[in-house]
Amino acid sequence: MARLLVKNVDLLATFDDARREIADGAMLVDGNVIAAVGTTAELSGLKADEVLDLSGHVVMPGMVNTHHHMYQNLTRVMVQDDELLVWLKTLYPIWARLDDDAIRISAKVAMAELIHSGCTTSSDHLYILPNDCTLDSTIEAAREIGLRFHAARGAMSRGESQGGLPPDSCVENEDAVLKDAERLIGRYHDASRHSMSRIVLAPCSPFSVTPDLMRNAAALARSHPGVRLHSHLAEELFEETYCHDIYGMRPVEFAESVGWLGDDVWFAHSIFMTSAEIDRFAATGTGVAHCPSANMRCGQGIAKVREMLDKGVKVGLGVDGSASNDTSNLFMEARLALMLQRVAPHQYLSEAPGGRGGFGGTPSALSAREALTMATRGGAALLGRDDIGYLAPGMSADFIAVKRSQLGLSGTERDPLAALVLCGPFKVDHSFIDGRQVVARGEFVSFDVEAALAEHAATMDRVYDA
Repeated sequence: MARLLVKNVDLLATFDDARREIADGAMLVDGNVIAAVGTTAELSGLKADEVLDLSGHVVMPGMVNTHHHMYQNLTRVMVQDDELLVWLKTLYPIWARLDDDAIRISAKVAMAELIHSGCTTSSDHLYILPNDCTLDSTIEAAREIGLRFHAARGAMSRGESQGGLPPDSCVENEDAVLKDAERLIGRYHDASRHSMSRIVLAPCSPFSVTPDLMRNAAALARSHPGVRLHSHLAEELFEETYCHDIYGMRPVEFAESVGWLGDDVWFAHSIFMTSAEIDRFAATGTGVAHCPSANMRCGQGIAKVREMLDKGVKVGLGVDGSASNDTSNLFMEARLALMLQRVAPHQYLSEAPGGRGGFGGTPSALSAREALTMATRGGAALLGRDDIGYLAPGMSADFIAVKRSQLGLSGTERDPLAALVLCGPFKVDHSFIDGRQVVARGEFVSFDVEAALAEHAATMDRVYDA
């Protein structure tokens, strides 16, 4: 297999166990695996078939997106000023018109947007599959563009007539859901190291599925190595009320009652959790995908990320759906995660002279490096990966490079790594996924962005006109 030597990197941020940040860094890639990491002087004598000079760049691991609904880029900038309950009820009927072509092209566009923002691995939670929609189309899109992909087979099975939130036109038969999940696992799930394709089982939420589906999905996932579990939890106060009224318990208690706490489970959002519930997540190894943009867009609240991290909960970042975020940029997500924790209520500021009154935040709540760690190692941990998230020998060759000489990065010589968060967001100049160069000098190597955008626009018009 071909060997690539990347050299002369201004700053190579490894995010390895020692958190090494190497000036004049270099990395040797053997096929799809990293063979060596060090300085240019240390690696310059190693044999390579190709050399890439990345002087003037910051290099870091590719970022990991742990929560998304890619199909939603067909319904961006809608329901701009209403709470999530109204947002969902407005969009469900539109999503019910989707077909498999819409799923395929929306996934392609979402993946391209993610890759441009530094993502090399993503999960996608596809929980609405009307008409002829399949998860297969998203998996094929990932293969075409070259993204490392965890396809989450979501589902809604409890419609309005059964006491759930979604309209009956958007729900599926639970036996059919489980049968399709088994098919997808058999066809696409690869639990091996450096795998490019894995399957996740992901019933949508406590208010859109039955406890039986949650239990049966957990049992099915745990009968196959490496198949993990994902859902929404503790995202909204109406969900808390629903769980209390229907199940007589809080959302976290409900999740535990159906076997959904454990180191193979991660939830999106988890905003409305008590300290005791955060302790329970830490004790069981249950993870959280923090989605700050979507939480702010829908006015939901601020997840207790600082407390989660301090207590040892696994936390990654997710862009969430493009209809609740309106973009898919992981640099932006890392930046907003940092900023949001810093304004989270931390201490009471008195009304006394000199005081500001009310609750104040703290600028030490989350650092730039912690935000990037969530975007890399944190996301890898949620997905159950020990082969991505940092740069070291034996790890998958997933890395990105950002050019330092550009508007917005001038004056950042003191800390060019933190600048990617504090001064962002930026597009990558180079992206390698599984050792293959996907982006070179800011452009996709083989993916036709303009053609995809044209098809996406035509599909959006067709879906709206249906």
